[in-house]
Amino acid sequence: MSGNKDSDGGWRKFVWNSEKKEFLGRTGGSWFKILLFYVIFYGCLAGIFIGTIQAMLLTLSSYKPTYQDRVAPPGLSHTPRSEKSEISFSKSDAKSYKKYIDSMKNFLELYDDGRQSEQQNYEDCGDTPQTYRERRSVESDSGQRKACRFLRSWLGICSGQSDPTFGFQEGKPCVIVKLNRIVNFRPKAPSNNQTLPDAVQAKLQANTIPIFCKNKREEDENKIGEIKYFGFNGGFPLQYYPYYGKLLHPQYLQPLVAVQFTNLTLDQELRIECKVFGSNIDYSEKDRYQGRFDIKFTVNS
Repeated sequence: MSGNKDSDGGWRKFVWNSEKKEFLGRTGGSWFKILLFYVIFYGCLAGIFIGTIQAMLLTLSSYKPTYQDRVAPPGLSHTPRSEKSEISFSKSDAKSYKKYIDSMKNFLELYDDGRQSEQQNYEDCGDTPQTYRERRSVESDSGQRKACRFLRSWLGICSGQSDPTFGFQEGKPCVIVKLNRIVNFRPKAPSNNQTLPDAVQAKLQANTIPIFCKNKREEDENKIGEIKYFGFNGGFPLQYYPYYGKLLHPQYLQPLVAVQFTNLTLDQELRIECKVFGSNIDYSEKDRYQGRFDIKFTVNS
């Protein structure tokens, strides 16, 4: 029992030594000095961290990325999106394609003609392809830039206005295609027509980034049928570029191309690849959406 008392007394004495006025083995002055040291030490670390962050922020622009020398060409994306880029539905079952047409309706709401009526935010840029429309430097904070109007009705039967099912009900599905946004990027029209597919050369227009879709597998060559393009004759017109970013160009509308597959072979899995062609747009095996995409269709009767 005496041993336990001695051990208890030693522990209590370590916590508070009334003779030496020590708490946990240190006097009040010692505790003050060590706490002061750590306050100053961690304060200096915090100051260095905040200083380096502030110095880095001084090198960044609010309007465009500071370093764009390694920015990849824009990706090519499509609506409706689906898991693994597979679109499978049955013509006779409206529920099987409802999610696709809902996705397209939601996406195209921004392109409704009535939403582009404000003159202070939108302007007409013509209904034929033209060269870039410059709106002052992206570095200048001189107010928001106007956006070119892109009317939903230009997408024809794929606009969802005359056919609210976007062709799915008839087994002739549409997809809406766009080039992803890159601040201050200016896509360049193809410089060598000899490298373009014959179908693209036949309809190529100046000031246009053409798009072309075809079968991805050789065995599907005779199963795709006719492909129709709506918008600016199957291309992205240059007057919609450059894009100035969310701060300066909040109303910006990307130009769209609607692609309709009018005669897909039923009850078969078909792989289709779509590409855009431009002198500063290339493709990467590591990124299947860089300048192109492929999509798998299965249309059941």
